[in-house]
Amino acid sequence: MPTYEYHCGGCGYAFERFQPITARPVRTCPKCGARKVRRLLGTGAALIFKGAGFHATDYRSDSYKEGAKKDKPAPAPGSAACDACKKDPKSCPQGKKDA
Repeated sequence: MPTYEYHCGGCGYAFERFQPITARPVRTCPKCGARKVRRLLGTGAALIFKGAGFHATDYRSDSYKEGAKKDKPAPAPGSAACDACKKDPKSCPQGKKDA
């Protein structure tokens, strides 16, 4: 449901109402009772995208991605993150997997 902004032409009181799109606009001022209330054009709420998978992380330049890889610490030898240990523990460049 959208939030509508209203302004009273009689007393100047500005207020908001959270109401369905199908609801009739407010016509009476809740402060002074005047019937000079107008519904204003509001900007509405903006969408906020949080987390990975959005523009800021999806469309980075190649130089940024390379720099991020260099800053990432290497996985510990024998850890689940070490792909070489998963494939062949003996050939792992970081050391042998302890089993």
